[in-house]
Amino acid sequence: MPNNKIKINIAVIGSGYWGKNLIRNYHELGVLKLVCDKNETALNQFKSQYSSIDICFSLQDVLLREDIQGVVLATPAETHFTLAREALLAGKHVYVEKPLVLDESEAEELIGLSKEKGRTLMVGHLLQYHPVFVKLRELTASGELGRINYIYSHRLNLGKIRREENILWSFAPHDISMILTLAGEEPESVLATGGNYLHHKIADVTTTHLEFPSGLRAHIFVSWLHPFKVQRMVVVGDRKMAVFDDTQNWPDKLLLYPHEIKWRDNVPVPAKGEPERLDITQAEPLRLECEHFLDCIASGRRPVTDGDEGLRVLKILNASQRSLDNKGSVISLSAAKQSKSDYFAHSSAVIEKGSKIGSGTKIWHFSHILSDSVIGENCNIGQNVVIGPSVNIGRGCKIQNNVSIYRGVTLEDYVFCGPSMVFTNIINPRAAIYKMDQVRPTLVRRHATLGANCTIVCGVSIGAFAMIGAGSVVTKNVSDFALVSGVPARQHGWVSKAGNRLFFNESNEALDPEDGSKYRLENNQVSIL
Repeated sequence: MPNNKIKINIAVIGSGYWGKNLIRNYHELGVLKLVCDKNETALNQFKSQYSSIDICFSLQDVLLREDIQGVVLATPAETHFTLAREALLAGKHVYVEKPLVLDESEAEELIGLSKEKGRTLMVGHLLQYHPVFVKLRELTASGELGRINYIYSHRLNLGKIRREENILWSFAPHDISMILTLAGEEPESVLATGGNYLHHKIADVTTTHLEFPSGLRAHIFVSWLHPFKVQRMVVVGDRKMAVFDDTQNWPDKLLLYPHEIKWRDNVPVPAKGEPERLDITQAEPLRLECEHFLDCIASGRRPVTDGDEGLRVLKILNASQRSLDNKGSVISLSAAKQSKSDYFAHSSAVIEKGSKIGSGTKIWHFSHILSDSVIGENCNIGQNVVIGPSVNIGRGCKIQNNVSIYRGVTLEDYVFCGPSMVFTNIINPRAAIYKMDQVRPTLVRRHATLGANCTIVCGVSIGAFAMIGAGSVVTKNVSDFALVSGVPARQHGWVSKAGNRLFFNESNEALDPEDGSKYRLENNQVSIL
């Protein structure tokens, strides 16, 4: 416990699965003043257990307390931004359980607000405070392991299964945080794959791959459908290899292997050595994390896991989710800054931070490109168009006026979206119920045409060169080269690359007289000859 000159009082908001651990630690540190929750039964139990604390149901009751210096948030992730923002505006120091927030622009706002108010903003990446990881970080930084070539982390268990977030957001933030620290650089690209077994929209198992500019590679395997508990990180250097296994007893939690690869007659030969056990002082990571928050409040020091660190992790999580939504596509995270002279944007257009616009693209009046969206080269974005957040659009696309392309929609190259056509991304939306975790992906393949005022109901794929008639409502997958129309849309034939109607002869072949291209119809699928 830091030797503070001023008395620090902490309020914990949220007393559920993890909140109760924070409550215990802050009470043992003698700084817990208030617990806030909507669950009256839970509050009364804590009041009975810790008689010296106060309890309340409302955030405002916390923020109006002048004797509360720090607020600890252990609430669902979708509430983090609103609660943290209100606490910072009230002049409180804020600790937020992972993830910091869900949207990168919100993270940037919190970071800016904490600096403006001169208040601590800290995110709960717990394993950064684990004595074993602190030692591993020191070994890596000192060069003890040599050049780091590869890092992998496995975090597996049978439960705790959540419905408010998938396994990526539940388990992987800690691993991402540790890998970024050990790497000492930002990744260039992310690729994530996964499986949904208990719920068709919530991933239970994911594997995330990171590639770094130095050549370092890393992967993170997380699952809550594993027969036994695994919490292991392996760091492979060219001099030594380290294994951090948190399921082992001390002192076996960190083993250092002096393994090397030596070359003999142009053949790589492994030289193995006995593992080394290091002398590391035992301590509860959560206690150390709580003490660190108190110390930062008292001293004004910058937290190890401050808002900027939380934002770096959030960028990887969002990129991983985009890759997962797009069936394992590679998401580029190149930090190279783009000159606005590469593309044209009307003065009334809004382009948020993190978006990437391809050269030659034009963005017209009153259009809005939300954060982390990627638009390819030579696109034409009409008036009053909304794209994003986190939407990928290929090269040469034409998005006509009054079109909104929401999270979960992906357009490949040269897609045409007619005026006022509509994408949806949630099958059963409710204004009063948060359902962004139920987004159903929609993929529009290259050269497809979506007619004016048509509606594409989420969760479908539109085939390459397909043509959707004006005013149609598409509820099912559409094949390549298919011509569909109606409400609901049904197929009425086939079209060529140029968009002309195809008529197949007895040999199931057709010719487009406009450009001379030839086509074959086989098994109800069209291909170019």
